Amino acid sequence: MGAHGRLSSQAARRSISRTLWSGQPCRSAATVVATQPAASKVLPFEAIPHSGHNAWINLFQFWRSNSFQNLHHVMQRNFQNLGPIYREKLGTHDSINVFLPHDAAQLFRAEGTLPRRMGIDAWTAHRELRNQNCGIFLLNGEKWLSDRLILNKEVISLMGARKFLPFLDTVAEDFVDFLHRQIRKNSRGSLTVDLYHDLFRFTLEASSYVLYGERLGLLEERPRPESQQFIEAVETMLKTTLPLLFIPPGVMRWVHRGLWLDHVAAWDAIFKHADRCIQNIYQEFCVAQPCKYSGIMSELLLQEEMSLDCIKANMIELTAGGVETTAMPLLFTLFELARNPQVQAAVREEIRRADALGPQELSKVLSGLPLLKGAIKETLRLYPVGITVQRYPVRDMVLQNYHVPAGTLCQVSLYSMGRSPVVFRNPERYDPTRWLGKQDNGFKALAFGFGARQCIGRRLAEAEMQLFLMHVLRNFRVDTVSKADIKTVYSFVLMPGKPPLLTFRPLN
Repeated sequence: MGAHGRLSSQAARRSISRTLWSGQPCRSAATVVATQPAASKVLPFEAIPHSGHNAWINLFQFWRSNSFQNLHHVMQRNFQNLGPIYREKLGTHDSINVFLPHDAAQLFRAEGTLPRRMGIDAWTAHRELRNQNCGIFLLNGEKWLSDRLILNKEVISLMGARKFLPFLDTVAEDFVDFLHRQIRKNSRGSLTVDLYHDLFRFTLEASSYVLYGERLGLLEERPRPESQQFIEAVETMLKTTLPLLFIPPGVMRWVHRGLWLDHVAAWDAIFKHADRCIQNIYQEFCVAQPCKYSGIMSELLLQEEMSLDCIKANMIELTAGGVETTAMPLLFTLFELARNPQVQAAVREEIRRADALGPQELSKVLSGLPLLKGAIKETLRLYPVGITVQRYPVRDMVLQNYHVPAGTLCQVSLYSMGRSPVVFRNPERYDPTRWLGKQDNGFKALAFGFGARQCIGRRLAEAEMQLFLMHVLRNFRVDTVSKADIKTVYSFVLMPGKPPLLTFRPLN
């Protein structure tokens, strides 16, 4: 282990907020908390409104009504019926749910130096079954902290992002070429397409290039079958995770054995794909260390601060998490820009102004596109990939005048927050400019979480989306026939029930 691996727990804890926290500054927490109405008498935990008292009856009703895929709507209805805080029991799951920004700020202040979020027993059970290590998504405590501090340098720091931006830029340019090739195949001079699967191919190509320094050829005419199998495995893994959240895997193996076996097989396929990439780069690294930047894994090998097994565990989690969680926001953003042509035109004009400044470092180009960034934030407000952020407070606290004991699972509903008129003015309106003013947006943009445990892939995902949209809007006008809202379903990530058809017309 290197220097970071040898940090004392005390030193690491002192530095963790400074090292890992890149969201809203602490003053925002104080500002938001100050807006909470003054408390009267603090009510006991047992007085928190319930969505139903019997955990197993609640779970049975969820199964019978197929409410898992509508969990975001169920939570929204519960807030409307029960108020801004309620308690929910589903099988082994017992949580307090809130959605207001000042409650999220309270959780940030009470998350402690080793923040913990809800575990996923099915994922951990697969690792134990196959004798594999867990990465930082599944880890907690000191081991999580040690790995996180090492990964932070290459994955989420500004310096690390600057190194992988050219890789993302190359893949984004290739996707534009891919669209041009498709357009040339028809006589209409445009392309109307369901882009769902193509965006999966783009995000896997981009993330694999950044992680392993290896192109998979997914944007070519005949992509490799094994890469498509990996994408299908990620879809199956996410789809089967949701019902497994609320029942112990040991029980599920008997109650719904087919579902459990599908889940295990999907993870096996994900590991097989990542293992192939890892072995390729490791063999090349052992023969000759790269003389230039060749991806995140090579940098981690050069640091020699993590074992190969730990690197592998974290690369696999980043690989699996970097496909659908980026593809879905891109699809939703393209749809919203297509049905809001005035916003699309404004973003395109911002890109043209940036181009007029001449060649610049990519990080500077992106920093000069605030409206484009606002468009992505606005998409994630309306369509958060993960519909909740979870924390276990390390001390007793008060939420909405109710006493909440330390160690209670608390969830912030991002879908409900994003669509609440209490939090956002005209929440149904797609308006990227709402993020550009001087109004207090503290703890309102939480799609990547908050605090030290925010998403490790945040900068990778944001840069990937920004560069993709920048290149697409430079080259095409995007239209859609349907102006109706997209019906969304929840399959561990939020996605469209039916992907929209989008039309791409080349710009002169």
